[in-house]
Amino acid sequence: MAATASSYRSPFLPSQLNFHHHHHHQLPPITSAISTTNKRSTRTKYRKGAIKCSREFSDFVGGDLIKPDLGKWLSDVEEHKAIAIYSPHEGGYEGRYLNRLRYQGYRFLDVSARGLGDPETTLTKIHPVCPAHIGKQPIARWYFPPEVDYRLSLLPPDAKGLVVWVLEAKVLSKAELQFLALLPTLRPKVRVIAECGNW
Repeated sequence: MAATASSYRSPFLPSQLNFHHHHHHQLPPITSAISTTNKRSTRTKYRKGAIKCSREFSDFVGGDLIKPDLGKWLSDVEEHKAIAIYSPHEGGYEGRYLNRLRYQGYRFLDVSARGLGDPETTLTKIHPVCPAHIGKQPIARWYFPPEVDYRLSLLPPDAKGLVVWVLEAKVLSKAELQFLALLPTLRPKVRVIAECGNW
């Protein structure tokens, strides 16, 4: 398996070269650095005033694989019990942290902050829900049990706890976020992870 990285080395940018001129310009040579596992040889050439585009190993592999912090993640969840996270835009990172909690024996309650209503009422109290009516149907009101208490009652004996994973928590007010921070104190077997934005 061979890895090849090349860079264009010239005192001029490609846009500065006039390709429509009558006589041909002699372009500077393109220098490449080639490393082959079979021959185990490297070849590099340098010129003065060269433009170099370099790559690092972290550009091709996720930063969490370079500096693993999953152990720190588990200790933070156990110590603080309620954490706000800012995941990258491309996604995927939060799934690794979720899987690590799942391996520890946690079960999950995924809720979205949009349309959640009052978090205290929805998660810890019996709350009414008015379904959308179509046409001439009467407006009904149904009562649902507390989401957190209901899920805690269904946990198997070998479960370590319940993780309330709140999506789009950036729309919540400071008072609502404060309640989420206090929820593990009210329910000791509950952990809260709130996605408060991107980073």
